[in-house]
Amino acid sequence: MQVILLEKVANLGNLGDVVRVKDGYARNFLIPTRRARRATEAAVKEFADRRADLEKAAAEKLASARALGERISGQVVRVTQKAGVDGRLFGSVTNHDVAEALVAQGHSVAKSQVRMPSGPLKTVGEYTVSVALHTDVAVEIKVQVVAQTD
Repeated sequence: MQVILLEKVANLGNLGDVVRVKDGYARNFLIPTRRARRATEAAVKEFADRRADLEKAAAEKLASARALGERISGQVVRVTQKAGVDGRLFGSVTNHDVAEALVAQGHSVAKSQVRMPSGPLKTVGEYTVSVALHTDVAVEIKVQVVAQTD
């Protein structure tokens, strides 16, 4: 299926590109999340008329992501979990826990933006985690996993 991208999509293209993708990817992800639109003649004409507005909105999104990235960059997030004597956690620290801790600090971050390359954290310690705020903006933060004392 051919679609027009309404915003930059990683590994696919930029705003305004007409790309061919698998039908399921378009129907189940790109179109419902308003990242793309089916590339019909009418849609291409409408996109050409709205292109300036969409580019302006994309630039504002990028600017706000960069501003948030500057505030978050280098932050230290402290997450407390129950742990055994050897430092292994009962459970794990996931991207949801990190996003929750960032929101508690006053930053608007979704759990899908927190990238944990080696999976959930399962031991006490300090880790570096990436936060992808936009396709062009990714910052790193430190996550301190601390054993809960009760």
